[in-house]
Amino acid sequence: MTSFALIVKHQTQPGKRDEVRNVWEKHMAPAISANPDHIAYFYCFDNSDPDSIYAFQQYTSAEASQEFLKTDSYAAYLKDVEPLLSGPPQVIALAPMWSKGPS
Repeated sequence: MTSFALIVKHQTQPGKRDEVRNVWEKHMAPAISANPDHIAYFYCFDNSDPDSIYAFQQYTSAEASQEFLKTDSYAAYLKDVEPLLSGPPQVIALAPMWSKGPS
């Protein structure tokens, strides 16, 4: 497998998780849906922390993940979301070895 994956954890300002989700849905959901280099994407609320969000992202390559960060959609998302976060995200880069997906 030659794809590239990330797990990203966002910590929101207290009580701002739903607002962050609204910003994500406005900017990121359409951009990710239209991006052929996103193989998989899971946007998840942490069940044990009401101010945490995790995203699992799988790309066709590490380069594709970096290119996505240069898009207008991502820039607009950052502008709107950063005031709602308690700091920068925690990012873990991964090398997928196996995955189950649609046939």
